[in-house]
Amino acid sequence: MRADKQRDLLDGALRVFARDGFSRASVGALASSAGVSTRTIYNQYGNKEALFRAVILDSATAVADRQIDHAATLLGRITDPREDLISFGEAWSTREPETALHFAMVRQVVADREHIDPDVLDAWQEAGPRRVRDAIAGHLRRHADAGVFRIDDERIAAVQLVQLTAGSVDSIPGVDVNGMVRAGVDVFLAAYGV
Repeated sequence: MRADKQRDLLDGALRVFARDGFSRASVGALASSAGVSTRTIYNQYGNKEALFRAVILDSATAVADRQIDHAATLLGRITDPREDLISFGEAWSTREPETALHFAMVRQVVADREHIDPDVLDAWQEAGPRRVRDAIAGHLRRHADAGVFRIDDERIAAVQLVQLTAGSVDSIPGVDVNGMVRAGVDVFLAAYGV
């Protein structure tokens, strides 16, 4: 399959999986969205499960690459821990149109996880969320080694930083983002500040 047709297939399938989830997505809807025949899907992937795996890994890798670059910009240099972490939290909690379909699919995956092969879920975590967590953890470790933070396990600290800032914003509709992020950073610094 030509690279442009392959891209159309993955992008079209992403739209359907983001809208319908894995279980409810039909091969017909996937083919229609991608502008291909159902036979093309079967010839290229064999079944819906294999196409889903390709879509979620492709999307997770692209979004993770974007987030890792973003984390490097936001956490690469810390001069004022509180203000720099607030900037990170505010940026991390801002929705990007370029990643909207991916995160819509992730919400569907969470709701439909009992119908998805655990190996696919693990591969998705490795391609996306774990890579991002490890990148953030690497920045926190480097700053801890320089005396900016007091961190024993940087992976736990990375998860907590995201949850206390951007994760908190998602949990309460209509929340004051700036206030929630600032409060989350204060809690993080109470635990990890020097």
